Amino acid sequence: MRNIKLFDSSVHKFVLLNESEPGEEEGIRSNQYLVVHGDNGVLLDPGGFGVMPSVLTELLRYIKTEQIKAIILSHQDPDIVGGLSTWLELTDAPVYVSSIWLRFLPHYGIASMAQFVGVPDAGKQCRFAEDFVLQLVPAHFLHSEGQINVYDPIAKVLFTGDIGAAMLPVDVEYEFVDDFAAHLPYIEGFHRRYMVSNKAARLWVDAVSALDIEMLAPQHGPVYRGRAVADFLNWFKTLQCGVDLMTRSGHFEMESRNAS
Repeated sequence: MRNIKLFDSSVHKFVLLNESEPGEEEGIRSNQYLVVHGDNGVLLDPGGFGVMPSVLTELLRYIKTEQIKAIILSHQDPDIVGGLSTWLELTDAPVYVSSIWLRFLPHYGIASMAQFVGVPDAGKQCRFAEDFVLQLVPAHFLHSEGQINVYDPIAKVLFTGDIGAAMLPVDVEYEFVDDFAAHLPYIEGFHRRYMVSNKAARLWVDAVSALDIEMLAPQHGPVYRGRAVADFLNWFKTLQCGVDLMTRSGHFEMESRNAS
């Protein structure tokens, strides 16, 4: 999937630039998004080194690299940050990331941290133009200790990082989740294993439920829209996951379920 406009008006766009093909990043598909308002662009999770050329090609359909006003990283994983050093050769834009990961990022071959802005635990609002504001929403321990979501109040899209991520088989592809029950098998195992606890999930759902959301845009897999947004939030709020499932060190309740 490439170049899918989730929202498109005369002045504002929210675009899924690229979903990497299997093989570009060791078989893990990942989504990269661009928010455009007038002549200003904000790049969300630019991706690993292998997908950088295709992401740049799609981005240039909308803006020039000098019009990138910010790059926002949801967390520290290589499928998000791996290509960042190349992007920093093309733009002087600030890079927003949780403050707890600032010391980690130089290991990706980043020589200078001068462009980086640490996001506090409670999140923050970022104003890129008089009428262009994005809200950085905390999503701690889901699955990263310092994960950040991005809410676009114009498009009413919440970029959720790894929350809602789907691991689709290579022979299955669809752009949007309309039938949550049919989609559930592709997300359940990942969320039970990679999300830390029900408490973290429940507090996040309580927080984002106050936002006017029409789409949930994860970093992996299809975008949730319509009824699927509420269905996912209701499911995730009650999900037992991570430490909730631990029975003893190195063993999880879901292992016995899978064996039965």
